[in-house]
Amino acid sequence: MEQARQAREAARLFAAMTATARGSQSLRLLPDDKAAQPVEVPEAAFRLFLEVLNQMAQGNAVTLVPTHHELTTQQAADLLRVSRPYFVKLLEAGTIPYHRVGSRRRVKFEHLMAYLEKFKGESREALEQLAAEAQQFGMGY
Repeated sequence: MEQARQAREAARLFAAMTATARGSQSLRLLPDDKAAQPVEVPEAAFRLFLEVLNQMAQGNAVTLVPTHHELTTQQAADLLRVSRPYFVKLLEAGTIPYHRVGSRRRVKFEHLMAYLEKFKGESREALEQLAAEAQQFGMGY
């Protein structure tokens, strides 16, 4: 896949630039019919672009979502890989904040990501506890 190869090469070059510089990055764009034009890019944007290239190099599709973006219950359920009815139960239990637009529920992307991080942290803690108990009882894990 040509796009993956191009992304891999660009990511390699950009990663080398990131290792040597801090703050904003200065790039020169070379349009086909004009002279090089310097462009200042904030470090956060540069790192985001590098991550997009790395994902493309692995053949993954990439979607950017602003943190304030609102999702439907179906979109949010799809992101969490759960059914929509299960997700609605999470909302109604107060686990994830939401608001209504007419009769429809909407969830802010940032709230969904906060829930996901909390859930991952709890899962990680439970796994560590199970591993510690397995060690304590000599179960070989």
